[in-house]
Amino acid sequence: QVQLVESGGGLVQPGGSLRLSCAASGSTLDYYAIGWFRQAPGKEREGVSCIRSSDGSTIYADSVKDRFTISRDYAKKTVYLQIDSLKPEDTAVYYCATDNPICSSWDRGPIGFGSWGQGTRVTVSS
Repeated sequence: QVQLVESGGGLVQPGGSLRLSCAASGSTLDYYAIGWFRQAPGKEREGVSCIRSSDGSTIYADSVKDRFTISRDYAKKTVYLQIDSLKPEDTAVYYCATDNPICSSWDRGPIGFGSWGQGTRVTVSS
């Protein structure tokens, strides 16, 4: 069973950048896709990106695809989410979660994903 731990959140001014990390333990990530989700106060959890283990290809939500970049380091068992040009509406708790190798749960939303981390909070404010 893989365990995930997110880190890298914080308070950032609009226009700034952050790199979130999702570190795995207990198992290799070689056979898992990893999805990033976020949940803003009073809103449902939404997917922002997913990276496939099968070929490293990626999926982005339309709302973030020009500003978010997902990547993975197999050796470090870590998946990253680079967020640029941060906006106040990016304020949320960000979570990572496992899926089968091809992100096939993406269209079903969070319900299809397996192991979840505890989240890291991102606050965008001046």
